[in-house]
Amino acid sequence: MTQLTEDGTAKRVKTKNWDLHYHEAGTGHPLVLLHGGGPGASAWSNFQPNIPALAERFRVLALDLPGWGKSQPATFEERDPSGAVAEFLEVLETGPAAVVGNSMGGATAIRLSYERPDLVSHLITMGPPSGTPGLFDPQGISEGLKALGAAYFHPSEATMRALTGVMVFDSSNVTDELIAERLANALANQQHLDNWTAGVTKGPIIELDQARIATIQAPALLMHGRDDRVVNFSESVRLCQLIPDSRLLVVSRCGHWLQLEHAAEFNRTVTNFVAV
Repeated sequence: MTQLTEDGTAKRVKTKNWDLHYHEAGTGHPLVLLHGGGPGASAWSNFQPNIPALAERFRVLALDLPGWGKSQPATFEERDPSGAVAEFLEVLETGPAAVVGNSMGGATAIRLSYERPDLVSHLITMGPPSGTPGLFDPQGISEGLKALGAAYFHPSEATMRALTGVMVFDSSNVTDELIAERLANALANQQHLDNWTAGVTKGPIIELDQARIATIQAPALLMHGRDDRVVNFSESVRLCQLIPDSRLLVVSRCGHWLQLEHAAEFNRTVTNFVAV
């Protein structure tokens, strides 16, 4: 497997509206990786075990969305994640790409798929919301979202440890190094933290349109941890009902970070799906 580093794969690009940081590795069909929306989230921290394996077959483009990582800050009113991804793909002239997203990144990929179908060859999600409450969703704010909010408002080793612990099924997957990395990422840009906390009561980061989800034509692979305490797996069941060409993989003993907790299965499944 290719030995890749964070610094060695890092690049920047300016689009019409955004200054974006991303990682690039490999050649072949373009495959875009979109991270979730937690404090300290970034393309590298969310997909570090996946990028080298996927780069064996694809041109991997792992993007820091505006408001996260080393990309440009964005207020609640300025946020347009799917529009930013569209601009990113257009500037790089990738043509249709396989778009892979975890949580918020999954919602971004879904929205891009119905807004700009010309840019999406395959849609792959892990633990995204569906835009409507599921039958088995917990009432009120989920355990995971409560921990996420606490870590945004009071970033510390303790709140980050609590957050990372609720993101996985098996806490042994949470190392001290991972916690330190996420905390350092979160504290690296105070503007990202301030923008998120200022917008927390204004609505969801990404609005999804149920009617437009049903128009998605790209083949979709919807993956979800059975034991996800952030977004219940019934959300992906709902998406599978809506998207015409979709299939659902529910993974047991798995939380919200499927791509990290079951990295080998994730890498294999994505490769097989896109390579067909």
